[in-house]
Amino acid sequence: MPSRILVPCALALLLAACGDTAKLPEQTGPTPQLPQPVRSLIPTVHIAPAESWPAGGQPVAPAGFRVTALARGLDHPRWLLVLPNGDVLVAESNHPAPPPGQEEKGIKAWVMKKVMARAGAGTPSADRITLLRDADGDGQAETRSVLLEKLHSPFGMALVGDSLYVANADAVVRFPYAAGQTKIAAAGVQVTDLPGGRNHHWTKGLVTSPDGTKLYASVGSNSNVAEAGMAIEEGRAAIWEIDLPAGTKRIHASGLRNPVGQAFEPGTQALWTVVNERDELGSDLVPDYLTSVRQGAFYGWPWSYWGQHVDERPQPARPEMVAKAVAPDYALGNHVAPLGLAFSDGKLPAPYTSGAFVGEHGSWNRKPRSGYKVVFIPFAGGRPAGAPVDFLTGFLSPEGKAWGRPVGVALDGKGGLLVADDVGNTVWRVAPAR
Repeated sequence: MPSRILVPCALALLLAACGDTAKLPEQTGPTPQLPQPVRSLIPTVHIAPAESWPAGGQPVAPAGFRVTALARGLDHPRWLLVLPNGDVLVAESNHPAPPPGQEEKGIKAWVMKKVMARAGAGTPSADRITLLRDADGDGQAETRSVLLEKLHSPFGMALVGDSLYVANADAVVRFPYAAGQTKIAAAGVQVTDLPGGRNHHWTKGLVTSPDGTKLYASVGSNSNVAEAGMAIEEGRAAIWEIDLPAGTKRIHASGLRNPVGQAFEPGTQALWTVVNERDELGSDLVPDYLTSVRQGAFYGWPWSYWGQHVDERPQPARPEMVAKAVAPDYALGNHVAPLGLAFSDGKLPAPYTSGAFVGEHGSWNRKPRSGYKVVFIPFAGGRPAGAPVDFLTGFLSPEGKAWGRPVGVALDGKGGLLVADDVGNTVWRVAPAR
């Protein structure tokens, strides 16, 4: 075998054998136990290789619930939006190619590219939004049509009146929409740009304020802990507030390493988000989290985590930033990679009537693996009120292969939860068995 092949293979084998193993159970809840960081030259790499669902295979729901495939054979379905008429929009999308000269380089970048490809994230982006329609309510869409195409790694979507907003990897774009429409031919109009470039974290979440006057766009960092400097982090690791009537935007909250899913809690109408925290501090650090998003708050990245726990890697140190860092509300577990977030609409039976559903995409750098499921966080009085409850599991095979990986979650308004599975290329529906 040529040396140019042997060396990468040897490196991959070495990485698979290296790294620490968790010594603590999953850290969840408002006050997680935070051990000392574990630093090593080679980080933990423990990916679940992507593998298609076996014939007849599907995720596992709680007793009394039924799982159906709303649609199969999609191309990396990532995000969901349920329209008022019940149609479901699916963003089929993947990482965009970086602009020339902005590619990540070096052995670490090479390793990450291999890791992501093994996890099923190495395919070109379909760059489209597909519409699914289940007219007879049997949990399977009879109609599938391409609503929008030739986008740029689309992710978040929001409908305000007769305008459909799409968060591409570098901008929010507006399209005209009429109820029942299955194809939009009109060109999009850019509402605002979003930080782009090499897009280490490319997903841009989007949610509408309860009064419909504002959009909130989530933008992840361009690195793990600003190892390439803060210049490329301008406007990133933040949630942007876009004022639609005024046509202006401002940073609503910052210091959020990679916020993705956002949702407004129905009772308090407070904005919440799920955040992917930093890597390479060991299997027991740092817990990913669910938190309310306070206007003007700073959540620590890159200089600290879980409030004011200092991360010594970013230099120069910024003690004045650490001093004002706000601790998040609720730990979801270490490296579970939370992406999807949806609050219950009250149409599911107890104990799922009040709380948050979180799609956990799953770890690539923890032993043992974590995530790879949808969990439910019970809420009371607008706050988390209990331990996470597994709601949809079975995405990992007994051998540790990923049959699927949950991303976006959405209530369909008919008593069901929809889950986008970007490895299984399926949108699943989970609803009480009739």
